[in-house]
Amino acid sequence: MPVSKKSAADKLISKFIVIEGLEGAGKSTAVSYITKWLAGQNIATCDTVYTREPGGTALAEKMRDIVKMEITGEKLDDKAELLLMYAARVQLVEHVIKPALMAEKVVVGDRHNYSSLAYQGGGRGIDLGLIDVIKKVALGDFKADLTLYLDIDPELGLTRAKGRGELDRIERQAIDFFDRTRAVFLSLVAKDKNAVTIDASQSPALVEKSIFLALDKWVMSLA
Repeated sequence: MPVSKKSAADKLISKFIVIEGLEGAGKSTAVSYITKWLAGQNIATCDTVYTREPGGTALAEKMRDIVKMEITGEKLDDKAELLLMYAARVQLVEHVIKPALMAEKVVVGDRHNYSSLAYQGGGRGIDLGLIDVIKKVALGDFKADLTLYLDIDPELGLTRAKGRGELDRIERQAIDFFDRTRAVFLSLVAKDKNAVTIDASQSPALVEKSIFLALDKWVMSLA
């Protein structure tokens, strides 16, 4: 008898989809679009786990607070920031993401490893080779199955971010910090066959359509 083809829902079991992008790119809105698309593939909300980085566990959220806040009288060293990011990421991967994937859930992440390469590597100027060594120690070969990078001009993104309220410690960096961050994001995505760039400066309707098309193409490519 012929072997039946897997349904889209079957192909999506235990997959890790990540949204990346600068401030104001619309990552939270993109997550809602992915949720809508997953529903169209017969993936229920109860079968989807949502994460954010840094954060996602009790300890990782404490580390997020340290990274995001200004501490009076003491500047957070760039290398300490990098290590906090990976410490939080290890907690999230080991205690949330991997267990969810083992339970055949779909995981949708707001940021993952590319953010450290882009922000701490591009923005802070820490050697990308060093970050890669830390990544291998912390995560081994673990990575996203699909990365959707929401690309936006930093000035437009920061204008949007300011409209949401007070900016945090990282959001208050100079514009050239975000220019360097964006350049690394674009370089990473260009070399990754499992990553797609989405023009986040488009209207919400067009961003949604672009994300749907990218997801449709990706799921069709899965065995």
